[in-house]
Amino acid sequence: PCAGGAVYSPALTDFILMTEQNSYMFVTGPKVVKSVTGEDISTEDLGGADVHARKSGVAHFSVADEQTGIETMRELISYLPQNNLEEAPIEDCADPINRLEDALNAIVPDNPNMPYDMKSVISGIVDCNKFLEIHKDFARNIIVGFARFNGVSTGIVANQPNFLAGVLDC
Repeated sequence: PCAGGAVYSPALTDFILMTEQNSYMFVTGPKVVKSVTGEDISTEDLGGADVHARKSGVAHFSVADEQTGIETMRELISYLPQNNLEEAPIEDCADPINRLEDALNAIVPDNPNMPYDMKSVISGIVDCNKFLEIHKDFARNIIVGFARFNGVSTGIVANQPNFLAGVLDC
């Protein structure tokens, strides 16, 4: 929970994870909103995990419970160096170095006006088909996340043709 002036600090951090029905961020709470506008609004609707994961983009991850949050943070940290002087961790990769992914031949349609799912492309080329998506519910026309190629941690940014044709918008 974070309210008032303290809410500015989390917005400046690298990654924010919020648990549904348990965390919120807002400058002014529901009681003040009620007294000023007469509108009844819950803490969840005003600044809960779903609001910040979908609408504001302040939350990078929205999870159902604390245990899922801990697992998500462990996965995220596995891609990052411990500080700016270290290299990102490298993991052993069990994928064959010369593997072929036949599904990639059919993902992009012949008609350039037809959408396709870029997540399928990403999943088909990264180690063990494993991709940690950041901001998966926000700005869905762009895909941002972490994966590995031959064990090397890599950041991925891609347009998502499956949503708004992948165009960049405000």
